[in-house]
Amino acid sequence: MLTRLFSNFNENLEEKKFQKYLKSAKKGNAKTQNKLGNCYRDGFGITKDEEKAFQWYMKSAEEGDSDGQNNLGDCYRNGIGTIKDEEKAFRWYLKSAKDGNNYGQNNLGYCYRNGIGTIKDEMKAFQCYLKSAEGGIIQGQYNLGYCYRNGIGTIKDNKKAFQWYMKSAEGGSIPGQYNIGDCYYYGIGTTKDENKAFQWYIKSAVGGNHSGQNNLGRCYRNGIGTIKDEKKAFQWYMKSAEGGNHMGQCNLGYCYHYGIGTIKDETKTFQWYSKSAEGGNHSGQNNLGCCYQHEIGTVKDEKKAFQWYLKSAEGGNSYGQNNLGKCYRNGVGTTKDEEKAFQWYMKSAEGGNHLGQCNLGDCYLNGIGTIKDEEKAFRWYMESAEGKNHLGECNLGDCYLNGIGTTKDEKKAFQWYVKSAEGGDHVGQNNLGCCYRREIGTTKDENKAFQWYLKSAEGGDRIGQHNLGDCYRNGIGTIKDEGKAFQWFMKSAEGGYHEGQYNLGDCYQNGIGTTKDEEKAFQWFLKSAEGGNSEGQYNLGNCYQNGIGTTKDEEKAFQWYMKSAEGGNHSGQFNLGYCYRHGIGTMKDEEKALHWYSISVEGGNSDAQTSLGEIKKTKDEEKALHWYSISVEGGNSDAQTSLGEIKKTKDEEKIFHWYLKSAEEGNTDGQNKLGYCYLLGIGTTNNDEKAFQWYIKSAEGGNSCGQYSLANCYFYGIGTTKNKKEALR
Repeated sequence: MLTRLFSNFNENLEEKKFQKYLKSAKKGNAKTQNKLGNCYRDGFGITKDEEKAFQWYMKSAEEGDSDGQNNLGDCYRNGIGTIKDEEKAFRWYLKSAKDGNNYGQNNLGYCYRNGIGTIKDEMKAFQCYLKSAEGGIIQGQYNLGYCYRNGIGTIKDNKKAFQWYMKSAEGGSIPGQYNIGDCYYYGIGTTKDENKAFQWYIKSAVGGNHSGQNNLGRCYRNGIGTIKDEKKAFQWYMKSAEGGNHMGQCNLGYCYHYGIGTIKDETKTFQWYSKSAEGGNHSGQNNLGCCYQHEIGTVKDEKKAFQWYLKSAEGGNSYGQNNLGKCYRNGVGTTKDEEKAFQWYMKSAEGGNHLGQCNLGDCYLNGIGTIKDEEKAFRWYMESAEGKNHLGECNLGDCYLNGIGTTKDEKKAFQWYVKSAEGGDHVGQNNLGCCYRREIGTTKDENKAFQWYLKSAEGGDRIGQHNLGDCYRNGIGTIKDEGKAFQWFMKSAEGGYHEGQYNLGDCYQNGIGTTKDEEKAFQWFLKSAEGGNSEGQYNLGNCYQNGIGTTKDEEKAFQWYMKSAEGGNHSGQFNLGYCYRHGIGTMKDEEKALHWYSISVEGGNSDAQTSLGEIKKTKDEEKALHWYSISVEGGNSDAQTSLGEIKKTKDEEKIFHWYLKSAEEGNTDGQNKLGYCYLLGIGTTNNDEKAFQWYIKSAEGGNSCGQYSLANCYFYGIGTTKNKKEALR
């Protein structure tokens, strides 16, 4: 009741004022003619009538009232009660401004700044805004601050921008409040202060400024100047988005995508990204591209994804540029073009995008769309890593580990892997596990290795899954569990990792953690082999040779042994030699057999050492003795028998005598052979310690056979303490 009475009272008051203005205006009073125009424009005390408002503004303006002239300019500029006419708007603003009207000066500045009804002139715009601002008009103060901030018609001056924004904001200008919030947030013309930024964003947002609402949402989302509150963030993004702010629409889409302050909803995600993108927001365009590429809230459409990435990229969005680079690199929605991929990665990287920097590093490392340059690869990985991109940190660790574009440094490799792993990068977690397992840049710790492999594996990294399977299989950092080993090898194999496929095949072949199944073993060896894994190729050859899980086929066995051997697999090299020696799947060829046995021997294969001895036996008994002896050191019983057969036919004491003489004269080959004599008791009493000492002399003299024999001593503890590290050195 009280409210209605108060409303009626106001209406009566407004009608009385209107009647008062009408009487005065009819008598020719220019000021009340302007006020009467306001009444008709705003519906104050009378029904709203824009044509009558225009007519009374015209009378007031022609009588010389500067307020009437300014308002008449507004009518012509915006088409209020008359046809829109920007030239007439400019002329009336000019009259108003010349008469010293501060509102007219502000509007005249707007015309000069935007070329409305006149030629664009930023210096004149600045001068008009200055007069208006000094006259106390808050909109003029805001516009003057804008000029100082952006260097419009004057030299850029952030301190003056801040001062004029502050005057405007304190006077109640909502855009001024929004911009003063920005000044405090970014430290523009003042000291950075997130609490004050938050306070001014609130004023702006409550006043209905949609950019302020968006920024207030950002404050609540990230805990900037206030306590983090995702629900409030969502609510303010919603207000901003519904008000048509395209950045707010993008952020609202993000909330729906990841369930920030609301329930996840991919359909709404797509809808809001669409609004943002269609409104020209470059972040929204990039995100809409992601929706089309990854089937988020819509049907997958790589061509549309490419088109939106292109719009975003051409608009200067570094994320869009990076994604466009990926499209060109992988042929997503367009023809593959590595040079264009490189160019867009470059733009993204130079724009400060840390993922783009990482991808640019990949281009330089692998020569994708540019000349290979490891130093540049290292520098871009460093930029990316310093920007806290976890993939960049991982790749930088790789550079330090392998000396790519920089000096090799295992400690630094370890440190960057730690950063990457702790940041959640699953490849980095796997690599950190390898560091702990293999003592790279840190103390060996199998428990930590296992823990990091577990994180990597659970995150979906297929190499991490393989390494975790290996831990369970061999009890590294955890209790041995063949069932779990099998499960993780399965995940790795299904993810396409070829070593995981080989090990899964091994599990099926030998019944490790699962029921033995030779057909499945064959199938997984085949996948691994076709993927280029040399162990898988070797085992596939073995399947074909022996009819394991498939029909026996010696020609195919030979072909796969060939692939395995060429890939550097020593067992594959031995079996290839065996095929050539015995004519399995190919013609007999003793020279080729000798060639592949020799390569396998260099890799330490004891079976190859024995076989090499057997071939040499018919040609050169000393060389046969040499290879049988190496094989014997590896524990090969066949070699021991063959060595005994040769020794029976020799004068062992004479052999020992000549080797001793040669060794004492400094002959490294003689020193190595003398070591064999002491090791095997040829012509003298067996003495492992003396064998070890002579191997040292031979090895230090640069004799490769002596070095290999010395390595065997350290590896098996012959004449010295077992030391696998020294052996591998």
